[in-house]
Amino acid sequence: MPLGGDRGRVTGGHLVSDVSPVLYPCAITHVRTAQVRRAFTYRSYLWLTDLDHLPRLPLAIRPLAAFRVEDHLGDRAAPSIRSNVEAYLGRHDIDLSGGRVLMLASARVLGYVFNPISVFWCYRADGALAAVLAEVHNTYSQRHVYLLQPDQRGRSEADKEFYVSPFLPVSGRYRLRLPEPGERLRLAVTLDLDGEPALVAGVRGTRRPVTAWRLVGYSLRFPWASWRVPALIRWQAIKLLARRLPVLPRPAHRPQKGVQ
Repeated sequence: MPLGGDRGRVTGGHLVSDVSPVLYPCAITHVRTAQVRRAFTYRSYLWLTDLDHLPRLPLAIRPLAAFRVEDHLGDRAAPSIRSNVEAYLGRHDIDLSGGRVLMLASARVLGYVFNPISVFWCYRADGALAAVLAEVHNTYSQRHVYLLQPDQRGRSEADKEFYVSPFLPVSGRYRLRLPEPGERLRLAVTLDLDGEPALVAGVRGTRRPVTAWRLVGYSLRFPWASWRVPALIRWQAIKLLARRLPVLPRPAHRPQKGVQ
């Protein structure tokens, strides 16, 4: 039996994903082309949740998925993730008037989570897409939010403003393709430096309903998923160091208002 709510909502004249949380077992690919070419892929799973209807899990499996305010943008003492999203949007004169917010992210598992990127699709009450937020975390416990206004295909661009990799400068421009997931999850982020792609990251997955057995199965199939991601990032960094790729100094982090 699926966990969570079960009613749908109309957005833009068609029925979008209902308020029940869903899972996307997925392949996450990184291809580096600047200076040294390197590619790697790892498998994991992501949650798509309505922030008004976060998963309600049986007590026995509750440690396998938690969504906490402090794991995402805004005031860590706020009452909910949604209230922080609305506060951030309000600073940019965007009022959802009660419209839904969908979040694609990893859940906290056994007390830990690391999200390289979390995506929020923010809708107004009439179903129109008001904005997309791409929240990026680095391995230094810092985070940054990009406010996006994508076209109908989910495409947008943004200047890079946040330190992520010691081998890439805080410059260049992102090209993002972040359509709201349906039966398929297809996201892509490309970093262009001097007009040429330096890094391409992609996420591909297939929608699955949340059940207790499926969640337990994914936890076994992708053990220590939240811990693996930063470990893989550091392992790839070691490989690049072995190739004598120069390390760029990390600039001072300037937290965004309403994000840190």
